[in-house]
Amino acid sequence: MAKPRMHVMIPVDADTVVIGAREIKSRFSAEIGNRGLADEVKVIETGSFGPTNAGVVAAIQPDGVIYGNLTPERVADIVAEHVVKGRICGRYVLPRECPPPVPEAADSRQTQYAGRIVLDNCGRIDPESIEEYIANDGYFALGKALTEMTPEQVLATVTDSGLRGRGGAGFPTGRKWSFCASAKGDQKYVICNADEGEPGTFKDRLIMEGDPHKVVEGMALCGYAIGASMGYVYIRGEYKLSIERLEKAIAAARAKGLLGKGIFGSAFAFDLEIKIGAGAYVCGEETALIESMEGKRGVPRLKPPFPATHGYLGKPTNVNNVETLATIPAIVRNGADWFRSFGTPGTPGTKVYTIIGHVKRPGLIEVPAGVTLREVIDDYAGGIAAGTFKMAQLGGTAGEILGPEMLDVPMDYDAMAKVGHVLGSGAILVMNESVGVNDFLHSCLRFFRHESCGNCNPCRNGLQALFDIAGRLKAGQGYPGDVNLMEELVMALKTMAYCPLGQSPAGPVMSALRYFRPEVETGIDPSRQRPEPGHTQIDLVELTI
Repeated sequence: MAKPRMHVMIPVDADTVVIGAREIKSRFSAEIGNRGLADEVKVIETGSFGPTNAGVVAAIQPDGVIYGNLTPERVADIVAEHVVKGRICGRYVLPRECPPPVPEAADSRQTQYAGRIVLDNCGRIDPESIEEYIANDGYFALGKALTEMTPEQVLATVTDSGLRGRGGAGFPTGRKWSFCASAKGDQKYVICNADEGEPGTFKDRLIMEGDPHKVVEGMALCGYAIGASMGYVYIRGEYKLSIERLEKAIAAARAKGLLGKGIFGSAFAFDLEIKIGAGAYVCGEETALIESMEGKRGVPRLKPPFPATHGYLGKPTNVNNVETLATIPAIVRNGADWFRSFGTPGTPGTKVYTIIGHVKRPGLIEVPAGVTLREVIDDYAGGIAAGTFKMAQLGGTAGEILGPEMLDVPMDYDAMAKVGHVLGSGAILVMNESVGVNDFLHSCLRFFRHESCGNCNPCRNGLQALFDIAGRLKAGQGYPGDVNLMEELVMALKTMAYCPLGQSPAGPVMSALRYFRPEVETGIDPSRQRPEPGHTQIDLVELTI
């Protein structure tokens, strides 16, 4: 059969399914088939290109043209004009940078899709086809590791690359692996944390939906490096399409001998299973996740001991985020020096972000580590959609708020730490002047109060007290001293709460006060008298009871 002259790539993910992506795909297939072009033009289901506000989209390759907000009528026009006559339908073209044509397999190891490492296959291959993943260097890194490298060499490569955990903490990945590799025990585990409960963050979901084999390969490489024979993907039950595609990827890899015993003819054995969670925010914390996997209530464990020595079922366990594991194959394939050619010395590589809010082009992006917030907003998200920039929150609801002063600070772990901030997990919420700081803090604290597991008194009582204060400030009925009390409470929780959930409100609250304290204080009514203690005010001593 002759090679198709054209591919129509339809990104199908959890969002686009709801708005009719598969119906649009069927309409393309029908229109192309009716013209007798089914052998010349292939319609492929793929992962997200990135945009999230353009309805159903489609890319015509190798022309590199993306059409957005598709309807059945528009599909008929595009097939009649672009597919048949070769004339671009400019009225439907999405105004953004388009993916380049898929490179030939012969030189694909030297080619990166628009500077991407993690998302290089998303939007370019059928995520449910292991053959397409293999044709784009899939499982090459695993084969290289098992036939040319020792586990120690794989570990050294990851360590030398400088990769830092992309789940938010930024801990050096190689160092984390080394703890588990050196732990005593015949049975070890690899866990992929795909819980992704942070509001505004959906990058891991789109990675799994667009390139599930990359996660599988990354986990197998981790297993080889640390001496683990079993891996688990802990994923929230709401991620139905991610679960389906991961299940297909695991089954396909197993069928081709890329999971199981004797992988690539070696003595290495490794297999994967999926563990489905119930969507509790606290289970994004690795020890609560492990408790949930063991069939217990998802409550964080006291550390130490750490999972590296006492994890799942009491065995040495390594837990990494989806994005972190999806970065591993490219590092092993291309080497540590290659990876360090991206990003900054302290944060090598790229970073995947979901950018949402008051921007013209919200969606999924992958950028070199160290670009500024201004560059992300202007160059990748098309600028502010309306009004002017007021603030941005990095890392979801637990993340910190940045004022205009921070627009030109490089977004890497070290540069952010120098100015008293953290980079977070990869969500960027951009807000214009229409958003009130007190309204925003009230929303954040409502979320934390709702998601608290209630295991410890500081979190259980402190979050309710914070929510009450935020509610008064939002309504303009704050008592004199409420802002100072809010500050005291979040700092008390930061030192007294049992786990990061209770400690997290300090991020948005303290950063909001850093940049917008006068606005927060406008919520105080000077004429109000605070009731006697014991009614609506909480005594800090009560938090320790």
